Amino acid sequence: MVALALARVTAALPGGGEERPGQVAMAEAVATAVERHRHLVVQAGTGTGKSLAYLVACIATGQRTVVSTATKALQDQLAGKDLPFLAEHLDQPFEVAVLKGRSNYLCRQRLAEVFPGDDDAAQPSLDLDAGTISGLGQELHLLRAWAAESPTGDRAELDFEPRARAWSQLSVSAVECPGAAKCPKGDVCFAERARDRAREADVIVVNTALYGMHLASGGHLLPEHDVVVFDEAHELEDIAATALGLELSAGRFEALARMAAGVVAKADLPASAAVAEVGDTLGDLLARMVGDLVVGGPDGLADPSLAVGVALAESRVQVLSAALRRAEVGQGSEAAARRSRAQQAAGHLREDLATVAALPTSHVAWVENGLNRQPVLRVAAVEVGAILARQLWGEVSAVLTSATIPPGIVARLGLPPAETDELDVGSPFDHRAQGILYVPTHLPDPRRPGADEAMADELGWLIRVAGGRTLALFTSFRRMELAVAALEGTLPGPLLRQGDLPKPALVAAFAQDESASLFATMGFWQGIDVPGRTLSVVAIDRLPFPRPDEPLWRARRDRAGGRAFSLVDVPRAATLLAQGAGRLLRSSADRGVVAILDPRLARAAYRRDLLVPMPPLKRSITRQEVANFLASALGAPPPVDGGQASVSSSSSSSSSSISSA
Repeated sequence: MVALALARVTAALPGGGEERPGQVAMAEAVATAVERHRHLVVQAGTGTGKSLAYLVACIATGQRTVVSTATKALQDQLAGKDLPFLAEHLDQPFEVAVLKGRSNYLCRQRLAEVFPGDDDAAQPSLDLDAGTISGLGQELHLLRAWAAESPTGDRAELDFEPRARAWSQLSVSAVECPGAAKCPKGDVCFAERARDRAREADVIVVNTALYGMHLASGGHLLPEHDVVVFDEAHELEDIAATALGLELSAGRFEALARMAAGVVAKADLPASAAVAEVGDTLGDLLARMVGDLVVGGPDGLADPSLAVGVALAESRVQVLSAALRRAEVGQGSEAAARRSRAQQAAGHLREDLATVAALPTSHVAWVENGLNRQPVLRVAAVEVGAILARQLWGEVSAVLTSATIPPGIVARLGLPPAETDELDVGSPFDHRAQGILYVPTHLPDPRRPGADEAMADELGWLIRVAGGRTLALFTSFRRMELAVAALEGTLPGPLLRQGDLPKPALVAAFAQDESASLFATMGFWQGIDVPGRTLSVVAIDRLPFPRPDEPLWRARRDRAGGRAFSLVDVPRAATLLAQGAGRLLRSSADRGVVAILDPRLARAAYRRDLLVPMPPLKRSITRQEVANFLASALGAPPPVDGGQASVSSSSSSSSSSISSA
């Protein structure tokens, strides 16, 4: 039944679709797992059509399904492309809802508080620094006008990227929101409307961060469901580790104090001020600890100053909570909504302070600079398997899928082996005929002086040879900005940069202009689907090893011991590299080049471990071969020498030298 339904759907694809045996095998395996209440881990290479496979299978079983994606880009693709297509061509009717975290939706109550009057000329009710009113005020008015027309209030639908401060004035987090029953705008709330749609839906699309928050809340954020599909499942471990943790910063205390000051009795205003004060004190303590691990133990926090500060903060938040309970406000009034938000925020803050004070050994905590370089104390679970085994796997049937499934994922995620099946359906593409994996061995090691400049030069050459048509993926914002500065104004078409537009609008602009190049960081390494000539080159600036000082990975290395590099760092880099490379070929007609601008992939002893998960493209280290291939793929004459003059003689060996050097 599933195979027939899938055949009808794929026949309706442009050009009649392609024969994909792996897609059929995956759909049948998903349906079997759901019907038998088992779990399935399935590796489906690029081009399999895995989203249609699991969607058709889950819909056919009639089980309410949550599809959880690691990136909002894939979430938007499922909601805006795949599911509407299925609704049109699948015989079985179904309802779909997209649900995101509350902070992704504009809050009508905050809008009413910021713009207290109905007059369009009303000025925002904000305490702004001199010189910022014009820019920030303009964005707030734009958001206000957009909210009046938007059916969803979803930030992803904006046609401009608001600054963080503007959006934060008109949105609330789940920690702050009191819920529809306690909010004057609850009956017209964008987030509540999305939740209402989710309660009636057969397929609910969320991102994995929200699903992690659902687990952390005890299962209260999402409607009850029978099946969960984790697409981009290779990210589940890291996202769950973060979602099952917490963040603590001075800003949370300041926000709570500001909310409470507007509703508590005059006599209790000192309690609000005391919370803001202790937040500043903690902020000063954390500022001196940026980059440090926070150590806990049976007797509490090892740092005595931090231990005292956390205890003081906990007691002051408790005093303010009591003051909020005493506050007299009219039922249904805006003051009541503010009080409910403040009570909600205070309760969560007290819980987080208690967790930090008695830091469990299962978690790692550290201090880093957050937004506007404000210090943030972050807590994350080092290993999530036991938590997921306790809270998730016994409640639903789970399908975990990705183009690259890391080894050992079943054990690390705590999946019960006796109830879990594993499958690899391969890929339908002829990778060696369709693409080249290019490693320019003439570039210096990226850890040496001058490497950044050489990388930018090589990237510029690739973009010019391809006539644009390049997705450049970077391992850090710093290296992306360096490349932008070096190449802006020198390329054959527009240079689109992450942050210039919301992600969906940015990808759409890239897809519509063959001469464009798109520069982006980790959020674009997966979930981006741009078939055709528009994307003919995927360039990756360097091997994506985790940063040595990243605390969660440091903790995992400590637990791995002497084999940490091979057990922790290399598998992570290999998975990310394969995911980035997977952006290139999206159909059997696509042709192009994956360029890894890091010579270690051709020389280092661990290179074979990095190459195993990669798409099996033809391998090359010569510019001329790349130039000739792109010219053939794009129907253009190649450069006379392919730019070979700048390449050292060491790069003249055969294409197989990537694997044998």
